[in-house]
Amino acid sequence: MKIYNTLSKTKEEFVPITPGEVRMYVCGPTVYNLIHIGNARPMIVFDTVRRYFEYKNYKVNYVSNFTDVDDKIIKKAMEEGVDSSEISERYIEECKKDMESLHVRPATTHPRATQEIGGMLEMIESLIEKGHAYVAQDGTVYFRVRSFREYGKLSHKNLDDLEGGKRSLLVSGEDQKEDPLDFVLWKPKKEGEPYWESPWCDGRPGWHIECSVMSRKYLGEEIDIHAGGEDLIFPHHENEIAQSEAANGKTFARYWMHNAFLNINNKKMSKSAGNFFTVRDILEKYDPQVVRFFMLSAHYRSPLNFSAELMEAAANGLERIVTAVSNLNFLLEKAGKEKLSEKEAGLLEEAKGFTEKFEEAMEDDFNTADAIAAIFELVKFANTNTGADSSVAFLTALTARIKELSDVCGLVVEKEEGLLDDEVEALIEERQAARKARNFARADEIREELSSRGILLEDTREGVKWKRA
Repeated sequence: MKIYNTLSKTKEEFVPITPGEVRMYVCGPTVYNLIHIGNARPMIVFDTVRRYFEYKNYKVNYVSNFTDVDDKIIKKAMEEGVDSSEISERYIEECKKDMESLHVRPATTHPRATQEIGGMLEMIESLIEKGHAYVAQDGTVYFRVRSFREYGKLSHKNLDDLEGGKRSLLVSGEDQKEDPLDFVLWKPKKEGEPYWESPWCDGRPGWHIECSVMSRKYLGEEIDIHAGGEDLIFPHHENEIAQSEAANGKTFARYWMHNAFLNINNKKMSKSAGNFFTVRDILEKYDPQVVRFFMLSAHYRSPLNFSAELMEAAANGLERIVTAVSNLNFLLEKAGKEKLSEKEAGLLEEAKGFTEKFEEAMEDDFNTADAIAAIFELVKFANTNTGADSSVAFLTALTARIKELSDVCGLVVEKEEGLLDDEVEALIEERQAARKARNFARADEIREELSSRGILLEDTREGVKWKRA
């Protein structure tokens, strides 16, 4: 398996720290509002990465945090006149709902910054003792960037070139920095803000320290994969490396994975441009599974453009797979033969090639676009090689294979149709009788009535098929 490592800018063979196990940390959202559609891309992408590791029988410890103390959360709380914990709790729950809609599995652990303050104080104290951090007059604690010689190795930035274009948290006492590049580990409280006691001042943590602490607590000092959006490479992930490696004296993460941005109609998403959409906004227009399919239709390191045309293409693509599974299930209900024929055994052997193509694509830096193309080839193969004379064993095997590969991508391709009630069953039977009697007017009336009840009929050579609209 090859993974593109942002650290080396090359594809590297994946070798886990512990054979058969993957320790993976993915930066989660700051919970001050509903998550936007851009947040959904890393959630879906790295959920799929996790699913593939599990498909390959790895034991995955997957940690993704919630940043629940932040300037934006505090601002929102002040605007509403409530405690900041009420804001963060509200939007953590909303985020979980959106993740569930998008078929993103809950992480092994979802730590929250406010519940890990003790670990942050401990790491900051260690950094001070080792000379990597210092306390300013007002109690602000800064990380001494130049004390970590490898700073810039992830973003491939030169220290001296960073000073003009640096991005840091602006807090009181900024002029107390030893160096303009130093960043905040702990900052003094302001009136009306949540705070915690510390040896330096009553205050709260800087943004970067939380992930270093939570990763160490739940995954260990050295992890296999750290992932997130490409906007986090600098300064957030760069600062995490500096903190963690300075404190622990070990390599923080072996592989760094970053997904590219999501654009809206070829423009960067922003509120000022009027093209900012929450996941909830998008799900009012599109099925969550279509959104997920769309997100995986391009390689995760390629920019992805969101548009009505591309969403329609995604819907059609997903429908091809869903329809194929539905057709196989329909044939399965009617199948008369149980055992696999010699010809079918040969076809199943041939079909293994599509699974191999799928795995080759996923093991080439998780190329979901090519993996989905392999599923399409399998679907075409199934459509071409099945019919009324297919055996139960053959149909079951093909259905299982399509569903298994789709599930790795988090795609639900078998719809739960439920049972028709007696009244609707009677109408279908009446329609069949009307057609035999050549009473096509009555047959059309029944079709329209069933359609109004959300039941769509399809007349095929094998009989009447139905599905819910």
